[in-house]
Amino acid sequence: MLDLQILGLLDDGPLHGYEIRRRLLDLSGPGTRLSDGTLYPALARLERGGLVTRSQDAGARGRSRQVLTLTDVGRERLHTLLRDVSGADVESMPRFMTVLAFLSHLPDASEREAVLRRRLAAMERAPAFFTDDGVPRRLAQEKDPYRRGMLLTARAARQAELAWLREQLEGAQHPDQGRPAA
Repeated sequence: MLDLQILGLLDDGPLHGYEIRRRLLDLSGPGTRLSDGTLYPALARLERGGLVTRSQDAGARGRSRQVLTLTDVGRERLHTLLRDVSGADVESMPRFMTVLAFLSHLPDASEREAVLRRRLAAMERAPAFFTDDGVPRRLAQEKDPYRRGMLLTARAARQAELAWLREQLEGAQHPDQGRPAA
């Protein structure tokens, strides 16, 4: 996911390391931590792999800073990462939100649609936070008020996402519907 995030951010335009770090933290939300020991080796690895290039830029107060730019190879890698998401990347809400943040970078509409269809299939399976001998515990059965709150919140988010996914996929089936003629 870190490679996807970095490449996706750089596809928006060149950034210096500090700005990449700030945007990664913003993307991941409150409470997220990202150590320099994680970020900078990842940036160096992407550079060694030819996915990003590094250059010097004049920074504040005359100090130079290193700016990273996505290469064509890096952009193709980003497209591959987005195109091939599966498993936990479509089943996990936080991981899929990362994919969704950059899905518009995938140029082929049919490939974006395929990703959304995989997420829809994952979302249509009944979720279960708590089970009794492998059987999902339903909201009506849950006595703990905090777990009920968790289940209610998850249900609302799930219903909203399912509606959005279906709307997007229906729009993909009828791309001219509801849009002004050119």
